[in-house]
Amino acid sequence: MNDERDGDDPSFREAMRDVRRLRTTDKRAPSAPKPPPRARFTRADQKEVLKESLLPPSDEAALATGDELSFRRPHIPEGVLTKLRRGQYVVDGEIDLHGMTGAEAKAALREFITEAVVRRMSCVRIVHGKGRRSGPRGPVLKNVVNQWLQRIDQIQAFGSARQVDGGSGAVYVLLKVKR
Repeated sequence: MNDERDGDDPSFREAMRDVRRLRTTDKRAPSAPKPPPRARFTRADQKEVLKESLLPPSDEAALATGDELSFRRPHIPEGVLTKLRRGQYVVDGEIDLHGMTGAEAKAALREFITEAVVRRMSCVRIVHGKGRRSGPRGPVLKNVVNQWLQRIDQIQAFGSARQVDGGSGAVYVLLKVKR
């Protein structure tokens, strides 16, 4: 019985008769796991994107942040709208709607557009503001101007102004001039 406790069981020895010990050639301890791979250009790419984001745009009209207004009648070429948004038309008149309610702004806008058409103005600027104090409702006057101008037949096109003229807080409006 003593032989069985020591692992000297004859049947075990018989089963292991052809087994040979493996030779180990590498006696070093297992190495630490390798660090995860890092992309070589990630930091350089991120720096380049940051640098580009701080540069002024080459074409302000190409910026599309989502809060600019833009509209043109189907018969008006896209190039006309582009020139309008770049401020390449002479502005003949301007109205500032800041501080007005939606109803007051509609009435003032109606009167202003009527007078501009009578006086044969071809381009006007409407300052409606960006609606930063409108809260969760969003920009009230901006939405009133956007919706109402699209309904007036004398309006050929309109688009958000250049930054120096109010940016997304103002629009240039191209009017139909009667001859």
